[in-house]
Amino acid sequence: MGYHSLDSIHTYFQDFAYRDQAKLFAELLSGPVMDIYVGQSKRHWCLHQDLLCYHTSFFHNQSPGEEKHKAGKVELLEEDPRAFELLVKWLYQGKIDDVSDMPMDKKWDYADACQKLYSLCDKINMPQLKNVAIDQFRKGCHEAGLVPGPEEIKPIYETTTPRSPIRKLISQIAARQIMDPESQSDAGTYRLCFEASADFAIDVVNAIRQGTGTQLFHDPTEEVGCFYHEHGTGQLCRVS
Repeated sequence: MGYHSLDSIHTYFQDFAYRDQAKLFAELLSGPVMDIYVGQSKRHWCLHQDLLCYHTSFFHNQSPGEEKHKAGKVELLEEDPRAFELLVKWLYQGKIDDVSDMPMDKKWDYADACQKLYSLCDKINMPQLKNVAIDQFRKGCHEAGLVPGPEEIKPIYETTTPRSPIRKLISQIAARQIMDPESQSDAGTYRLCFEASADFAIDVVNAIRQGTGTQLFHDPTEEVGCFYHEHGTGQLCRVS
């Protein structure tokens, strides 16, 4: 189990989200601290409770049956510690790293962490950081030349609401992969997601429709011949 004390966090009020509100920042750092355990490994952070509560009500609201809230303690065992580490950096420094400054072999891992950060922020209601996370995720995918596969897409649809912007982004990525003639992906690639979520199937079809613009498929009812008959290719068709 990892432990992260406040001494390991480099905090500079001039870089903080409030910038010109150093007094407020100091006040938020003067109160009690909260123990937070993240992931199956229960990675441990000890953070200022007032700072957490300033950004989201999640940390001072009781949520029976979901997360364990006790006096000065919160467990987020379903979340990714990499994502929470980024959240902590943003809380204390007002920013997270830019994927463009990272070497190529680090870009995809960072993009994936930012996607997990988006899901975390969606859960605890931190919209400002959520917007930062999705921008870094998009940029990381683009610069790494990689996109999420069905294993990454499925949990996104399981944990977000129908109108979530990341659903729109993910469904458009999948639609583009399906329609790209140079891609090795086809609709079958996403069978796992189609079976798990009707919303994903609808979103992908709508994205394909939007992406093809006014181009209309050939009318299959106008076909002449035996295109839809059951017999071998080149076999004489005896249907008159």
